[in-house]
Formats: sequence, structure tokens, C-alpha cells
Amino acid sequence: MERELEFEKPIAEMERAIEKLKTLAVENKGDFNSQIAELERKCEERKEEVYNTLTPWQTVQVARHPRRPVLYDYISMIFTNFVELHGDRCYGDDHAMIGGFATLGTQKVMLIGHSKGKNVDENVKRNFGMARPEGYRKALRLMRLAEKFNLPVVTFIDTAGAYPGLDAEKRGQAEAIARNLTEMAKLEVPIVSVVTGEGGSGGALGIGVADAVLMLSNSVYSVISPEGCASILWRDASYASLAADNLKITAKSLLSLGVIDEIVKEPAGGAHNNPSAAAELIKEAILKNLKKLTALSGQKLTAKRFEKFSAMGKFTK
Repeated sequence: MERELEFEKPIAEMERAIEKLKTLAVENKGDFNSQIAELERKCEERKEEVYNTLTPWQTVQVARHPRRPVLYDYISMIFTNFVELHGDRCYGDDHAMIGGFATLGTQKVMLIGHSKGKNVDENVKRNFGMARPEGYRKALRLMRLAEKFNLPVVTFIDTAGAYPGLDAEKRGQAEAIARNLTEMAKLEVPIVSVVTGEGGSGGALGIGVADAVLMLSNSVYSVISPEGCASILWRDASYASLAADNLKITAKSLLSLGVIDEIVKEPAGGAHNNPSAAAELIKEAILKNLKKLTALSGQKLTAKRFEKFSAMGKFTK
């Protein structure tokens, strides 16, 4: 069992007490139904209280939680008939970025997303969700395929950033991401993006130029990680919590700034404590947005998308 986060410890203690009472009840060592019900009520209240008052740095920790659902979890819980498509037709197949045809409810879509692992071996295989240029070129190939078949594009964002290694730079990392930004802006099909964990820098934006950008309430979205920001500004990564406070990386801050369009509230205790409930909430949010977007023409979609992103970062007197 993974170690709980510091602010989760009181909740974890209450949950252990509940499980102990349930075990005693099963072993016929007493009637603890009233105590169990009371503890469960208090535990839920405590979860709501804690997760509604997280600091930005605590939110970063939740977004990186080792039990937080990853893309393959959401595929199994939200989508059906997923057919993965491989390769960028240029260099190779990047396991940090996956995509393919899928069905969401009754709606056929092109699903694309960063793919993290759930253990060390999976994370090494998937490069911890940090895509190389071939990953972004594969994503763009699939987006163009979606446009050809008039299918909406749904992207799941969960990466610390694009891979910054020498091999990625040699193969044109910056150009690949820049090309995606340009082409996504012109794509004449609906695009819905969901930030499910970390949305880091251009690595996130490379599949995030969408008509509707959604964020789970305990996810983060930023031009740089708090540790990276602290290392630049204070030459000391230990100032990460201070950097997180000032970067405006939480869903609430980004919604108020107009960077995202909607917050998908997670179940009490975060998505890692109830993945199926989180998945259902994401599914509802995507379908709701697709219903509105599929009613628009391709020209209307691109015009509104241009207006949306052009309006970001304006100063008002």
C-alpha cells in the first residue's frame, strides 16, 4: 500500500478504524453498526473539508498521487471499442502518447492522451508520460484522420511535460509541438481536452488546443512545474510550495483566468480514492460538451477556437 500524503493521514486513520470495526462485526464480536455509520459520516465530512481547502502545493501532490487513475484506467471505465493506432509514419511509435478510435456512449470519437504507468516498469516503458516528437506527430496524424472521418477528438492530458532529452531535441521536439498547436487551431471537428493529473508546459498544450478544456478539480496545469520555477527564481527547488502558490496552477485559478472552460469536481477524497466515480463524472462532462460542439459547423468551430485562445493573456485597465 502506498504511503498516504501528510494531509491524508487523519482520514486514513479513520478509514482503518472503520475497517477494524467491520472486521470485528463480521467475526461476531459485537454490534458496531451505529459506530461504523457515525465514523463513515465523519470520514466523508473530513474528506470534503480537507479536499475543499487544499493549498496549491497539496493539489500538486494529489495530481501526482501514485494511485491516481491513468489513461488506460479511464479507457476501461469510460470508453468502449477502443482500437489503438500506432506510429507517426516518420520515426516510430511513442508509448508515452497513445490514441485510436473509441466509442463514448453512442458517440464515436478519436481518443488521444498521455499514457503514464502504474508501476516502475510501466513508467519506464511509457517514459513517465513524457512524449517525444514522434508522440506528438502520431497525435497529429490521428487528429487529421479524425477530421477525415468527421469524428470529434477527445484528449486526456497528464504529463509533467514533453521529454527534454537530447534525442527528442535532435528529432525536432519544439517543431512537433508547434505544428500541433497550429494544426489543432485549424481542425474542423470538435475537440475536448481533459486535464486529469499534471498538465505540464508545451507537453500538455501539444494536445490541448481545444474547444472545451476541462480540468479535474485536483489536477494542475502550468507553463512549468513548481520545482522548475523555484529552481529558476530562487535557485532552490525547496521553494516549490511558494512557487505553486504564485503560478496559479489550480483549476479554480485557471477557470477564473479563462484558461480552462470547466472544472470536473472529483469525488470526496480525490479520484485516486474512487476512480469509477471520477470516470463517470468525466464521461458526463465530455458528452455534455460534445453535444453542444457537434451542433456547430467546422468554420464556426475554428472561428470560436481562435477567439477563445486569442483572448487569453489580455491586460485590462
